[in-house]
Amino acid sequence: MYEQILYVVEDPTATITFNRPDRLNAWTDQMGEEIRHAVAQAEADERVVAIVLTGAGRGFCAGADVQGLKQLSEGERFGEKGPGLEAEPGDPEMGMGFHGPHSYFTSVRKPVIAAINGPCAGLALPMILHCDLRFGSDRAVFTTSFSRRGLVAEWGSSWSLPRLVGVGHALDLLFSARKIDAKEAERIGLVNRVVPHEELLKFVREYVTELAENCSPAAIRVMKRQIYEDLTASFGEAQQKAVRLMSETFAWPDFREGVVSFMEKRPPRFPRVGRKL
Repeated sequence: MYEQILYVVEDPTATITFNRPDRLNAWTDQMGEEIRHAVAQAEADERVVAIVLTGAGRGFCAGADVQGLKQLSEGERFGEKGPGLEAEPGDPEMGMGFHGPHSYFTSVRKPVIAAINGPCAGLALPMILHCDLRFGSDRAVFTTSFSRRGLVAEWGSSWSLPRLVGVGHALDLLFSARKIDAKEAERIGLVNRVVPHEELLKFVREYVTELAENCSPAAIRVMKRQIYEDLTASFGEAQQKAVRLMSETFAWPDFREGVVSFMEKRPPRFPRVGRKL
């Protein structure tokens, strides 16, 4: 079905691999449509607890394909949607801002995790900013690239980047477009954790397995929505919503199972989450 990505489900993980290694997985519109379609499949699959994005070969994603940038700079249109790949992942009840070309990751009902195995540049940076978690190989390198191509802070990065790393670090990375290594990315909060390159995917899959074995997918789904919606809410609004949702969860089967399993000193048995396509 896919030409520019690989899609594999190994319970409890769906792994989407950008698969243009000869181009450092440079982004095309077709790749974007394939990823969107695969995310929708993973969101609907009850086997899947979390969705992992990574790259084939030595790179994560080098940003937009150079040929595409050339065409855009010359006033030409670049790329078309692939046939038969229409998909609408994400929670439709969340606002339109959570359903953009890359920001739709934030509305997906399951965690979306970036496993950054190498260079991550240009358009790829806003993409990982919209992921819920970012784990990096010790070989990963990051750059915004925008200012060196005569471009602005693309795809909502002016909103998401300072919320992760602070205004000062965000402006530094955007103004200079300098490269930073994995160690600095971890220090400023761009990635959650850095692990040895050979252990990256193993680490991420073990992280997802830990979620699957011990945490309620339904609770994770609601908490993810809370976090993103509350980023633009007042403190009072967030408090009121939390109280309402907490009261509702007291009637959940997951709440009962969480309490009973704790009292019985056994792992919880929470149901998985899927949806109709």
